[in-house]
Amino acid sequence: MVLRQSDGISRACRVLNMSKSVFYYKPIPKDDTAIEKALQQKAKEHSEEGFWMTYDRLRNEGKPWNHKRVYRVYKKLGLSLRRKVKKRLPARVKEPLEAPMAPNLSWSIDFVTDVLENKRRFRGLTVIDDYNREALHIEIDFSLPSKRVVWVLNHLINRRGKPQKIRMDNGPEFIAKIASEWSQMHEIDFQYIQPGKPTQNAFIERFNGTYRRGVLNKYLFEDLNQVREQTETWMEDYNNVRPHNALGKMAPVAFAKIHSPGGTARRMKNDIFGQLNSSN
Repeated sequence: MVLRQSDGISRACRVLNMSKSVFYYKPIPKDDTAIEKALQQKAKEHSEEGFWMTYDRLRNEGKPWNHKRVYRVYKKLGLSLRRKVKKRLPARVKEPLEAPMAPNLSWSIDFVTDVLENKRRFRGLTVIDDYNREALHIEIDFSLPSKRVVWVLNHLINRRGKPQKIRMDNGPEFIAKIASEWSQMHEIDFQYIQPGKPTQNAFIERFNGTYRRGVLNKYLFEDLNQVREQTETWMEDYNNVRPHNALGKMAPVAFAKIHSPGGTARRMKNDIFGQLNSSN
């Protein structure tokens, strides 16, 4: 069927069985400005929340928009949360646990955890010298992020000089980007043990057990100041008085004082036993 130009619109609509309102209809542009502003504000205030939590917040505030319209704008703005993908740890090579031949060549670091009397949890960052098991530092606080770990290591380097390597596990504070950049900047090798193999860091694990028995399991603490004070007292005794079985019944500081250049840890240990036997 062909309609002449002279035929009216009404006749054409009747022939096509179409309402004239359809013919004259002009879509009204959708103004989503208010929705965009609301979604951007919620994303700024609650960046960790997804669409449905954001939508429920808007509904609770009395916004009339239905979820389909809000979701369309939400997607257009690119506000969808990215799914976090777990990173695979790089392969760790098993390194033999050997006592270095001189002080300040190799350190070990680790964390211990306990609670105050009010059940609030705190942590301790322990650092020892692998040569004579001397306690270099124990940092106590409720939170010890990577920045705090780097601060402690900087403090120790300024006081004692830098080691060649530091042995540690694969905790998030140790594998963080800031820690890796710090080790490269100072040219210190971060020696990571294999996951699930704490015996590869046996020096610090043994030290942590001794510290726990001598301080954490021995007292009830009301606040962090009490923990720090008792820790300092214990470290003074541990480093200067307490006999160490692996050091020929000598304290760590006394053992380090008799260090002879070029000697090995095993040779020095035998020399200590020889001196003790000759004195008897």
